[in-house]
Amino acid sequence: MDRVKGKAAIVTGGASGIGEATARLLAAEGAVVAVADIDDANGRRVVKGIKSSGGAADFWHLDVSNEAEVAAVFAAVYKKFGKLHILVNNAGIAGYPKPTHETSVGEWDKVINTNLKGTFLCVKYAVPYIKESGGGSVVNLSSIMGLIGGGDPVYHASKGGVRVMTKSDATVYAPDNIRFNSVHPGFIDTPLYRKLAQKRSPGKVEEEIQGRGASVPLGRIGKPEDIARGILFLASDESSYITGAELVIDGGFTVWPAGR
Repeated sequence: MDRVKGKAAIVTGGASGIGEATARLLAAEGAVVAVADIDDANGRRVVKGIKSSGGAADFWHLDVSNEAEVAAVFAAVYKKFGKLHILVNNAGIAGYPKPTHETSVGEWDKVINTNLKGTFLCVKYAVPYIKESGGGSVVNLSSIMGLIGGGDPVYHASKGGVRVMTKSDATVYAPDNIRFNSVHPGFIDTPLYRKLAQKRSPGKVEEEIQGRGASVPLGRIGKPEDIARGILFLASDESSYITGAELVIDGGFTVWPAGR
């Protein structure tokens, strides 16, 4: 308990999945949390749950691809909390699993604007407030696909960009006592994953989840809480000498020989 006590955090995409689990865990460990998302109903549900458990949180509607909105929301969060120490850039969308030559410019822009530009904008407007607060931690959600690539070029490019941008910011802001690290989830049982699984295998979501789990050395796909615990570590002072690092949380998927 109290691993981030007294700290203030913003979690983007905090209304469900990994973002929800992270917001709840940070609040349970003593942080005051700004849950930011375009999903107002679920964002408010998460905040209500945090408060009912004795935590402190508020909700802000936020489209991370909209610069004016990011600037306004971050200013409002800082004004209300009076401090900002933790930013978790979790908001993101799925890509388009098709070859580059079949991907439209509109599809490319939509994914890049949310996953990569959105991360950039949130860092841009959070850093001054984190500096004023004496330093802190930025955790950017990439993906194992930002490490290995695959059949969804635009999504993988966006997550690879997050990975490298994290390392660059880690060097730039180290003198300001702001650490930057990326988290690389594998296959995680989130509402988005289930939605995509339903599209791929209508009526057979559970079967797909079990099949995917069989491809993972630990024998299952991950839970949002598995990722949230890694984020908490990087957000806390327990990781005070870690910056520019990649935390892969994938049950061993990326180290298992292909085809095994």
